[in-house]
Amino acid sequence: MTMTVEKRRNARHRVLKGGTIEFGGAAIDCTIRNLSPSGAAIEVENQTGIPDHFTLVVPGDGLHMPCHVAWRRALRLGLTFD
Repeated sequence: MTMTVEKRRNARHRVLKGGTIEFGGAAIDCTIRNLSPSGAAIEVENQTGIPDHFTLVVPGDGLHMPCHVAWRRALRLGLTFD
């Protein structure tokens, strides 16, 4: 039996929310798949042009979170809030 070790500081909660990646005057829509006080996982249609540092905006919650990319896989990104 293989056990995974959780490395996150806070447990993430599954969500399905619309968000926006904002950087340098540009904005890219994304879907937030899970969220915690310290980070999130998001899905995008295409990772091309998404920088390593940006602001994640969640309009429904009034959040503007500066963050950086911790990992990238296919169309999903793991974020750590700065």
